[in-house]
Parts: sequence; structure tokens; C-alpha cells
Amino acid sequence: MTIPPHDQGGPAGYGQPGASTGSSYVPPPAHKPRTSLTVALEQSRYRLMVTAAVVTAVFGAIGVKLSLATLFAGGGEPRQHVALELDNTTSNRADIIDRNGNLLATSLVTQSLYADPKLVSRPEEAAQKLVSALPELDYKEVLGKLSGDRRFVWLKRNLTPKQQAAVHRLGIPGVSFEREERRFYPAGPLTSHIVGFTGIDNNGLAGMEQGFNKRLTAEPGTPLQLSVDLRLQHVLKKELAATVQEFSAIGAAGIIFDVRNGEVMAMVSLPDFDPQDPTGLDPDTLFNRATLGVYEMGSTFKIFNSALAFDSGKIRVSDAFDAAHPIKIGRFTINDYHNLHRALTVAEVFQHSSNLGSVRMVQQIGIAAQKSFMTKMGFTKPTGLELPENGWPLVPNPWREVNSYTISFGHGISVSPMHTVAAAASVINGGQFHTPTLLRRQPGAEIPTEQVVSRQTSDMMRRMFRFVVADGTGKSADVKGYVVGGKTGTADKQKGRHYQKNSRMSSFLGAFPMQDPRYIVYVLVDEPKATAKTYGYATGGWVAAPAVGRIIKQVGPLLNVPTVDENAPEILNSTYLNAAGSTNWQQSLPPVTAPTPPKGSTVASFPTQTKPR
Repeated sequence: MTIPPHDQGGPAGYGQPGASTGSSYVPPPAHKPRTSLTVALEQSRYRLMVTAAVVTAVFGAIGVKLSLATLFAGGGEPRQHVALELDNTTSNRADIIDRNGNLLATSLVTQSLYADPKLVSRPEEAAQKLVSALPELDYKEVLGKLSGDRRFVWLKRNLTPKQQAAVHRLGIPGVSFEREERRFYPAGPLTSHIVGFTGIDNNGLAGMEQGFNKRLTAEPGTPLQLSVDLRLQHVLKKELAATVQEFSAIGAAGIIFDVRNGEVMAMVSLPDFDPQDPTGLDPDTLFNRATLGVYEMGSTFKIFNSALAFDSGKIRVSDAFDAAHPIKIGRFTINDYHNLHRALTVAEVFQHSSNLGSVRMVQQIGIAAQKSFMTKMGFTKPTGLELPENGWPLVPNPWREVNSYTISFGHGISVSPMHTVAAAASVINGGQFHTPTLLRRQPGAEIPTEQVVSRQTSDMMRRMFRFVVADGTGKSADVKGYVVGGKTGTADKQKGRHYQKNSRMSSFLGAFPMQDPRYIVYVLVDEPKATAKTYGYATGGWVAAPAVGRIIKQVGPLLNVPTVDENAPEILNSTYLNAAGSTNWQQSLPPVTAPTPPKGSTVASFPTQTKPR
């Protein structure tokens, strides 16, 4: 078999080993030598190819970016929350909000200006520039700081963005900015005595800012929710301010209180202050009359004297006491502001705010029982409210017989308005005492409760409250449909060792609706002046009661309290009381026959003459 030449180990036409002897060998052609021009052309071609590849890759990447930014990303303007996320600024102090989530206090990031004097080469020139950009700075003070030997000095804290930009443009070596936080209070003075304020270093110095300073810094991401309602706060302050202006008073305090759980729904003390700038103010504006101030409450204390009488089991609402004859103690005399010159039932003692009747009642009950009851009502210690501004009561020690007499009508013991409101709530809510709180209680949470009076006593006190407004000294607080009850109070202020006749505290403690009490509205006015409209009177019934009525009329709808027919049988069955002490609204009883008055008094001394109402 003959093998083709190209299958013998090489291509045809080439001499290879094993080839036939008849074929001739042809050598490969020789390569021509490469010239420098050829080399240059090849290098240029390679460079062009690399450049083209790089340009293609760059423009490809740009195209991909544009595609991602337009075709695959959300269109439109960038949203606000995206910008905030990119800012990556967090607060070191928690917000404070009201019960509805309205902002009461928050922290905003600011920049503060400082300097390293060692790096400031021309202190005089730098000081001039800084004062020109920040006119509120003092040139000599700034120059002194920049010329000193310290390595760090503050020049101005918490600059505005505009101020920061103005200083930044100066480009002064050695002058820099430090990130800080500043507390802002959107509600301003409206909640100043509740929220309080912080200092320059953002530490709480008053109010809830101070009381919960550790909580606010330990949990900056969790707002502190208060029990107050900003809407009620506005109504309360508006009416208090109007009352202060009408009667030329020096101040006032007001509280709206939930009797079912102890929540403080609103609290105002006037005058108030701007928490944004509390420095350099009159101390009176920083003083919280609602919780820190303690006063002799006058006739509102007859609430507790009456509850004590009923709860003792020794006195009934129909029992009568001599209110015709003054009680003489040494050279002093206890009398009534409006003496009716006859015996009064317990209902009438409360209705007409009789001092004489109140003293006769406590004479029958005894000193020890009174002291024990007042202690149980919380009048011998601070209220337990979360504010650091929490006043200590002024209590007689020893608790003598003369003290028991004056305490029965609200003199000789000084407590705060918050003390009075919290104790009164327990008298009308079924007898359960709730420690007052400025924190919103969570639904279903356990409410600390102490039974301080019986349900029977509480039921009778609700009727007494209603009797005062329906046919007593508190008529001007009545609001149709809300079944308002309450008690007036007027106490002469003690200055030194004597009482000032025309310097008084006038108050009214109102509650509604009395068939099922839900809220207390309390108003106290400090040193009101009588007007022609009030016929020369400046007592609680003329000054504070009308303010409470106006407040209830406005806050009732906000609190979703329905109006009712006050004369409906189901309402009268739970609220009716007459002067004879009868709770049967379907029949009238004969007038009370005056008993023989007790003889004299065993009291040896009395501090001064008083006429509270």
C-alpha cells in the first residue's frame, strides 16, 4: 500500500525524514528584518486599542449608573426622611410628650463655638471678627479668652445655623465648632411648671426634666409620656389668667384631676416662665403654687372634717349643731362669716360653710381621731408626685385641742393644692386614695389604691358636694347638664404672727358629674381684690367658683363627658340632699328644731381671730 507524501510526517512539498527518494526539499522562505517604522506602527495600534477599551469601560459604567438612578430608582424629589437618615444625628435625651403624643420637650443638634488660644496667632483681630459676626459677644471678654494660656475655651454655646455659617466664613485659625444638643420646648410657658427645663449642659434642673433626668438620658429613644392633656392645659391657663387679671391677684394655681386613677390631666401655676430661657427671672415665676406652695386652705378643709364625721359613725348628716353662739377662747372668738344665728344640720354646716358647726363636730369626734384621719388622707407628708417641687405640709406639733378646732375649718395646717385635690378625690370616688401622678397610666395597669373612707361616707359626700352647688355658696360653678358639685374656700393669709384681713387665698374645688364622679377641677387665686361686680367680695364663691364653671363648660366635651338631665330620677337618686339631711327627693321634711347649745369650751388659748369662708 502506498502512503501519501503528506501522511509521512510532514506537509507536501517539504523534505521530511522517511520521504521518498524521488522528492526534492524546498526550504521555507526567510523573514524580512523589521524596521523601526513597523515597530512604531504596531505600538501605536496597541495603545489605541487599550485607550478605546478604557474609554468604553468608563462610559459603560456611567451608563449603568444613570440606568440605576433613573430606570430602577424611585423618581421625584428626594424625600425628607432620606435626608434625615443620611444626617445620622441622634439625640442623647428622650423626648417628653403629652397623653396624646404632642411634643412638650425635644433635643435638637446644635454647634457650639470654642477656641484653642495657642493656635490663635492674632487675638485682637480674631476677637474683632468674632464680635462683628456675633454682636451679642463682648469684645473684652472674647479677647481675654483668646489671649489666655488655656488650650480650650468656650466662646458661644448653641449657635444657630446662620451664626455658624457667619463664623465659618471668617476662617480664623484655632476657632472650631463642637457638636452639642439643645433642649427645645414647643409648648413654651404653657407647661413650664410641669416639664421644667435643663441647663446649658442639658441636665434637668426643674420639673420632670429633673425628676426623670436619669430615665431621659438612659433611654433616649423612648419618649416619656405624661398624663397631661395639652388641650385641657390651654383652657385651664386661659381661665386662670383671666381671673388673675379681673381680680388683680398676684398669682393662681389650677389642677384638673382624674379621680378614678390619680392622673393629673392639667396643672397650671401663675405666673409662669419661658423654659427656653429661665435664667434671670423673678423667683416668683419659678415657684410652683400647685405643688410646692403650702397654704391654709380655709373652708375646703370642711370636706375632710365632714368625711371624718360620717366615717366615725358618731355623726349623721341630719344631726344639728349650735351655730348661733360664738366660741370664746381667752380673749379671742371663733365666729361665722355669715352667722345664721341658729342651729345647723351637718348638711347646712357644709352648705353655708359654718366654722362654728365644724368646731362642734370635731369636739364630738376627738383629737386623736382627727389626727389619724388627716394622716391617712396624706396631709402629713409630701404627695408623692414625681416633681422635685413637692412641698412638705406644715403640721402642728403637738396636735393640741386648739389645733383640732382650727383645723376643722382649714386653719392651723398648711398643705399644697395637690394635697387637697388628691384627698378630695378619695372622698368622692368611693373612698379609694390614689397617689397623684404626672405619668400616663397604661391601659390595664394596676393602680395603687388605699381605702380611706367607706363607700357610704363617699356616697354622702357626693350629695354634700352637689348640695353646695345646687343651693349653697358654689352656685356660680354650676354648668347645666354636668351635675357639678364642690366646696368653696377662703382663708386669710398669715404674715408673721398675724392674719391679714384683706390678704386672702380664695379657692373652689369642683367635681363632675356627681352621680359618677370622674374629674376634679380646682382653682386657687392668691390675693384677689374685690370688684364692683362682686359687690365688694373676694371670697371663693365670687372669685374661684365662676372660673371653675367656665373651665368645666369647655373641658367637658373634650373629656367626652355626656350631659344629662339633672332632674332625671336616676340622677336625683344618687345626688339629692336637702337642708334637713334627707336624701329622698320625693318628699319634703319639716324644718330642723334647734337643740340646746353645749356649754362653753375647754380651750385655754387661741392663736388669733379667724374668719375663713
